Amino acid sequence: MEGFDLIIFDCDGVLVDSEIIAAEVESALLTDAGYPIGVEEMGERFAGMTWHNILLQVEREASIPLSASLLEKSEKLLDIRLANDVKAIPGVEFAVSRLPMKRCICSNSSTKRLDMMLGKVGLKPLFAPNIFSAKDLGADRVKPKPDIFLHGASRMGISPDKTVVVEDSVHGVHAARAAGMRVIGFTGASHSYPAHADKLTDAGAETVISRMNDLPGVVAALAAWEGVL
Repeated sequence: MEGFDLIIFDCDGVLVDSEIIAAEVESALLTDAGYPIGVEEMGERFAGMTWHNILLQVEREASIPLSASLLEKSEKLLDIRLANDVKAIPGVEFAVSRLPMKRCICSNSSTKRLDMMLGKVGLKPLFAPNIFSAKDLGADRVKPKPDIFLHGASRMGISPDKTVVVEDSVHGVHAARAAGMRVIGFTGASHSYPAHADKLTDAGAETVISRMNDLPGVVAALAAWEGVL
């Protein structure tokens, strides 16, 4: 391998520090609905999943019928919190400026929310128009399915085996690996937990970083090493 031609970034928990906000909103809603869960456990178990799929999993585990109104309630509360509180992950602009390959975003968040968050923190110009939402492909094609990563690579005109992904969630790592891509885990957001790096490695990340400033050097090192697919 002579190098990567494309780097794909997840958004939540990689470019913007939004997963902690989602965990706060969603843990409060689940606790009120009869499924007590703390913010840290929420981030550890469900980061990277859509709220719809989280509700389905909780219903299966606890046999608690959850109101459909929770879907809409969470979206409204989360949009308000994100619009007020979301911040960029430190070092993103530095890292991107030192990465020579093509880049794009592949996220489970909606296009509308991606536009709002990236616009608020000033990162949208670094990636637009190459910002892709799995929800635009269909509700059944979100991560951990590989569809959004394959879609992003196709739109960018790059083969999956020439692509590296930056992901903060186990579900995202599984999706990228299923797409035939190499993965760098990221644990630098506020929702990170003690076993985070180990779980990303177990899921298939070849290495894990906690500072975005380290990304260019790690990408270069991985490009020089064939790795295992």
